[in-house]
Amino acid sequence: MILIALGSNLPSRRFGAPEANCAAALEALKAAGVAPSRASRWYRSAPVPASDQPWFVNGVAVVETALTPAALLAVLQGIERDFGRIRGTRNEARILDLDLLAHGRRISGPGELPVLPHPRLAERAFVVRPLAELVPDWRHPVSGLSALELAARLPGGPDAEPLN
Repeated sequence: MILIALGSNLPSRRFGAPEANCAAALEALKAAGVAPSRASRWYRSAPVPASDQPWFVNGVAVVETALTPAALLAVLQGIERDFGRIRGTRNEARILDLDLLAHGRRISGPGELPVLPHPRLAERAFVVRPLAELVPDWRHPVSGLSALELAARLPGGPDAEPLN
């Protein structure tokens, strides 16, 4: 199972509000040959770390592709650029953020890129909550914990709540 996180907290000229950016990103994935088979609802979440930037819209998708993790990451970053993302400061506001969370049961070796599973996957409510909704029985390749177990272990702090 290949998992991708989607997020946005800035509007775009092309698609509008952050929720529309995320929905359009699912279509852009299809156009790039990365087929989303299922997606969570959209969630609203505070920026991490806490800041005065706008809240995010986040979700998780299961995708199907024959691409290697490195090739898939390149596609994701290309879509981000096409949507107008300019990488500058870490954790800054952005039109679109696409993260490769997991690529099957793959665990990256030392220095291997991309790092799989995503190193902060289990710490972030804005990833874990939609993940637990979408694939509750999915197991983290390192910890062996299910998505539901990861959700139950989330620390206090910024949370994520479903939109609508």
